Amino acid sequence: MQGILTNKWFCLALLACFTALCAADTIVLKDGKSVTGDILADKEEKLYVDMGITVLIIPKERVLKYEYAYPADEAEELTEILAEEAEVSTGHLYRTADLKETTMEKAVERFSEAVVKVTSPAGTGSGFFINDDGHLITNYHVIEKETKIEITMFIKTDDGFEKKEFKKVKIEAFNPFVDLALLKVEDLGEIKPNYVYLGDVSELQVGQKVFAIGNPLGLERTVTNGVISTTNRAFEGLIYLQTNADINPGNSGGPLFNMAGEVIGVTNMGYIFYGGLGFAIPINYVKNFIDNRESFAFDKNNPNTGYRYLQPDPRRNFSDPNFLSEKKED
Repeated sequence: MQGILTNKWFCLALLACFTALCAADTIVLKDGKSVTGDILADKEEKLYVDMGITVLIIPKERVLKYEYAYPADEAEELTEILAEEAEVSTGHLYRTADLKETTMEKAVERFSEAVVKVTSPAGTGSGFFINDDGHLITNYHVIEKETKIEITMFIKTDDGFEKKEFKKVKIEAFNPFVDLALLKVEDLGEIKPNYVYLGDVSELQVGQKVFAIGNPLGLERTVTNGVISTTNRAFEGLIYLQTNADINPGNSGGPLFNMAGEVIGVTNMGYIFYGGLGFAIPINYVKNFIDNRESFAFDKNNPNTGYRYLQPDPRRNFSDPNFLSEKKED
């Protein structure tokens, strides 16, 4: 890592003179040197600066001050740099990244390819890739009691989107209690699917803008938007995110995004005849499910893997309890 930083600082010195002629953000270092470039992200301990042909990571401990050339209200999100850091920081199947809030249009453009259609003999739902190895998340009820599953990807082309169907889909794990399933597409070939980043439910606020992408009623790649109505709606022993974004049959298993493009929940139910009542599984449930997937691993010889209710021992003494006998005597 030290060698990488050294090389970056060497590049910084060479590139500064070329970028100085262009209107850009200015970073003044404590050693008196200055750097000009586009500040992509302003993190707690680091600045990410676009130098045109590379991105420099500058520790803030070396920065004296920095100024923006223009208001940074619609700066581009980091992609490869953040993805690399996320992979190092999590070490799991999924990725996390502190993405910068942007417009819904840009977030949809960036992450819509990660959303897929999940089809089984029982019906159609949605899902989303969590890495480029083919792992994806959907609802358990979308694949319940089914093993013949197909995934449809929507890949961007010059003319719009091209549909690609994959029939070799493995069930990795599922947890019926939280209505989650982990699948893996095994016949991707050379295709590296776009994937999402998982957000942090602790940062959600009531009234925060969100949007969902899915395939409601078979209408592929439908985008609906709304706000977080409440962050802790209790239902049958679990906590759900409630949103007024329209959630319909076919949305099940799809992602609920914040305005940075991070997935904050998995849509799983809504009231068909009452608009504005949609619910999503909070992303912390999803992370916990993925991290502990071995506990919920699918076994084709035991398709009910996930939970089992044990019956209590039968009653051995059929006489009235003492307190009931005493009450009859009174």
